[in-house]
Amino acid sequence: MRDEIFSQRNDLVDFTFDAQVADVFDDMVRRSVPGYQSMIEMIGLCVKTYGQNNTNYYDLGASTGATSLALGINNPHANNQIIAVDNSPSMAEKCKHNLDEKLDNAKIICADIGAIELDNASIVVLNLTLQFIAPEERQSLINKIYQGLNKGGALIVSEKIHFNNKSKQQLMTDLHLDFKRANGYSELEIAAKRQSIENVLITDDKDTHFQRFSKAGFDISTCHFQCLNFASFLAVK
Repeated sequence: MRDEIFSQRNDLVDFTFDAQVADVFDDMVRRSVPGYQSMIEMIGLCVKTYGQNNTNYYDLGASTGATSLALGINNPHANNQIIAVDNSPSMAEKCKHNLDEKLDNAKIICADIGAIELDNASIVVLNLTLQFIAPEERQSLINKIYQGLNKGGALIVSEKIHFNNKSKQQLMTDLHLDFKRANGYSELEIAAKRQSIENVLITDDKDTHFQRFSKAGFDISTCHFQCLNFASFLAVK
């Protein structure tokens, strides 16, 4: 379904992942996030390298299930369970609908990801999720993920990022706006969504991500993909 949520809205409130957003989310993210398909494809590659037999894969903030599906269809390992978690009932329902007939090893949970206990994990993914977590809670979440990962397991984090250099930030902002225009969003839609989401989506810079990984205990972390102001990070235990 095509995303037209902000085409005529005048009663703007903070962005929420409600039923209306769940219905158009796949179109919204494809048209709003440069490199989104490549992010998903890279998750598929990572599961081949870092997944382990007889372990769990966690998709935290699973939305409609694209990440879980990439984990499932690209997984060469044996006896794995994919645990998809989202705190939005509408998103969890959509995720279940999308995965039920495609994966036989997926478990969908509607819950706050902070309340989930990770166990025997070889892959954990936060795909455009951490940016919606309160900044003061992000380190403790990464710490918990590190503790739940097996040795050699991987955390994949994809996020919108910001740049501390003002000229570079403006360049990336302008290109991102052009990307949205090229994908059919009007000036009204762009401005309305930006106003709705600015208090909900709070970005970090790259260095903050790397410092967080290091503080949690990860020996290796890198930015393995970037397109404009969106980046994917890989941290290996």
